[in-house]
Amino acid sequence: MRETLNELEQWGTEVIFGRARGFRATVMRILLWALSGIYRIGVAVRLKCYRKGAKYQHYLGTQVISIGNLTVGGTGKTPMVEMFARTLRERGRKPAILSRGYKSKRLGKPQEWLRKSNGLPIPADEMPKVVSAGGEPLIKVRYAGDEPWMLAKNLPGVSVIVDKNRVKGGSFAVGELNADTLILDDGLQYLNLAHTTDVVLVDQNSPFGTGRILPRGTLREPAKNLRRADYIFITKCDGSSNEQLITKMRRYNRHAEIIECTHGPQHLENIFTGEQLPLDYLQKKYVAAISGIAVPQSFEKILKSLGARVEFHRVFSDHHTFNQKDIDRFMNRCVRRDIELIVTTEKDAVRFPRPAELDVPIYFLRIEVDILKGMDVWERLIDRICDKKGNIDPILLRQMIG
Repeated sequence: MRETLNELEQWGTEVIFGRARGFRATVMRILLWALSGIYRIGVAVRLKCYRKGAKYQHYLGTQVISIGNLTVGGTGKTPMVEMFARTLRERGRKPAILSRGYKSKRLGKPQEWLRKSNGLPIPADEMPKVVSAGGEPLIKVRYAGDEPWMLAKNLPGVSVIVDKNRVKGGSFAVGELNADTLILDDGLQYLNLAHTTDVVLVDQNSPFGTGRILPRGTLREPAKNLRRADYIFITKCDGSSNEQLITKMRRYNRHAEIIECTHGPQHLENIFTGEQLPLDYLQKKYVAAISGIAVPQSFEKILKSLGARVEFHRVFSDHHTFNQKDIDRFMNRCVRRDIELIVTTEKDAVRFPRPAELDVPIYFLRIEVDILKGMDVWERLIDRICDKKGNIDPILLRQMIG
């Protein structure tokens, strides 16, 4: 059953991207096209309700930096969130990351937490999942979600909170953990919490996805809604010119400052021992890749660019929860093919069970954001966030007062 669902999800992806052929795929695309029209209307009505004040936005008395995109997955949000959080922490802020914890499991019993103001337990309905309060992760990855758990592991001194209701999560972070800056992970479409700054990521390789709205395509909202961005980060740049892309984006947004960056590989790290290897270790190695991410092609492309001989790449659906059978079967295939090294992504690594027989070493590829153009814009952005006097943004204060 589990494998069938995974296959159906992958087939649905092939349909959306136009790679699936045949009668069934054609019928499915027609159906999805009709549903996209309904979805587009719903998006427009929802945005108008927030713009006109028919839907209420919550203000938590502190800065909220939203990092999001117009498309579904694959723009590199997690490394970007990590870069923002680490930089703000180093500059003396107390950031907390708010995530919905996509595909995370519900805790059997809510965490127990004593309220700072009176020492009494916080009621279960007011408790988000506290993945980290600035130290080691407090819950297992299956309850946190892969990306929040990875962020908690990599960011000492930064709180990571998971809850679909990110107003509740933000209130907890400010009230109980003394957070003075909230980073809203995947926050462009989350309008229930007011944003101080909207950072929108646009993938150089697929800036507007398939060009169609969900569920027929990969756009969460029309490209014209890029106008809501205060800052635009063009991600996964390869050094080629972005002039044409920037001209196109300027049709939708004339005021946002633009930063061009790449998600650069840093090193290999053994997922069980922590051993680190330089990138040149991949040169001419016979490698097998395994991943459950939104755009697996970009991962494989990076490995090949580093000189690896990628013999095969086992692809699962995004955020796939690996089980023992998945890994043991893959390991056996690697042994039969005389593979020297298995490489996965850092996000996938946190969901890896240990194989029954570790015949081939398994490493993840550490990726970090490198700014190629617009470092001055980045410094001004961070200065603007850090130079706020007190926690309350004056614009938000005026809106709260009315």
